[in-house]
Amino acid sequence: MGTNLTHAGIVPLIGGQSIGAELAHGAPPKHLMSYEAFGGHDQHIVNHYGGSVPYHVLDKDGPYNGPKADIVHSVCPCAGLSQMSHGYGDDNKNNEWMDIAAKYVLGQYRPTVYWGENAPALAGSIGKNVRNNLFNIGRDNGYSMLLYRTKTLLHGGPQVRERAFYFFFRGDKLPVFNYYNREHAKIEDVLRGVKSNFQTEPINSSTPSEDPYYRYILEVIHGGITHREYSANVEPANARGVDTLSYIERKGVSYLELSEWMKKEGYEREVAKCVRRHHKLAEGLSIMRRGVIIPKDRIGAFVGWYPTSLTHPDEDRFINYREAMTIMGLPDDFELIDPKKNVNHICQNVPVYTAKDMAEEVIQALEGNREWVDAHQAFQYNATHKYNISESSKKISTVMSLFD
Repeated sequence: MGTNLTHAGIVPLIGGQSIGAELAHGAPPKHLMSYEAFGGHDQHIVNHYGGSVPYHVLDKDGPYNGPKADIVHSVCPCAGLSQMSHGYGDDNKNNEWMDIAAKYVLGQYRPTVYWGENAPALAGSIGKNVRNNLFNIGRDNGYSMLLYRTKTLLHGGPQVRERAFYFFFRGDKLPVFNYYNREHAKIEDVLRGVKSNFQTEPINSSTPSEDPYYRYILEVIHGGITHREYSANVEPANARGVDTLSYIERKGVSYLELSEWMKKEGYEREVAKCVRRHHKLAEGLSIMRRGVIIPKDRIGAFVGWYPTSLTHPDEDRFINYREAMTIMGLPDDFELIDPKKNVNHICQNVPVYTAKDMAEEVIQALEGNREWVDAHQAFQYNATHKYNISESSKKISTVMSLFD
């Protein structure tokens, strides 16, 4: 579409948000800013732009003094608030980077809009203190804050990835963004559609059908079918229900029964694991299910064990680096530097298609194509179409709701 509004990034990490913003703006960022702590993550997007987009390290080079952009976007680490991380919560030190970046951007750089992405908890009770700190930084510098909670599935992506985006608009008004509910691409079609032959080594070099639990499904439950045959017929029960352990449980096989098969087949380590799982479930406790994952319809958030556990829908192999990048919307010519070491950087990212929608909303708001409300802080929930103003700039009411 294109716009005259310019954009820049701070702490871009691997670069999904920068590329999404580039698609919305019709032009790459004017420059990227970051801190030395994130050099290893940022190297991928810096390499992608090949020197055409200046990269400025603030704690090494000092404040940025070049031509400034209208809009700045950020991907400060979400590990502090992500429930997937050990020790998550308000007091996790990773959260400090959101404050550091916000103080610099809102206090010194001063764009018209500053926006970023983080874990969904930022818009919930767990992230209250972090959110309040950001809000106060914004108000101290004359900005109002919008929290927009959404999930990638609603933006057309094949993963249920719930996230919170935060937006600082200079002044005392906030826009009402559009709501999204696009039909999502099926994960198996996304993987089949990858055409690039660059960085196509499997992330996990083992063979899925040789995994003991998957072997049990193919050979015992289904009488000796192939991976392709099983994949074609598996039911997309839910985003987390296509892993081998969940499937075995749904078929009514107990872990004690499974342990006997494991013993007969010589998988001694798995025998003990199966017995432990049986006793935990019998005691009403939960177990961790991290088996081979068959792609069907959609997946959970592409983080953690997904890159090494997700299979190709047709070929008896795990996904490769290129397919993992495609799941996140990265372009075919994007290069992951030192892939074996940095594969998790693909996950520590904003899906390009979600970032594009958020960047587009900012552009449309600034160009006068969105409704504006008098508010210093508001929460917008894409899944439920709710817009709650928590602090009105008119001081009429501290809490009001639109579009209930």
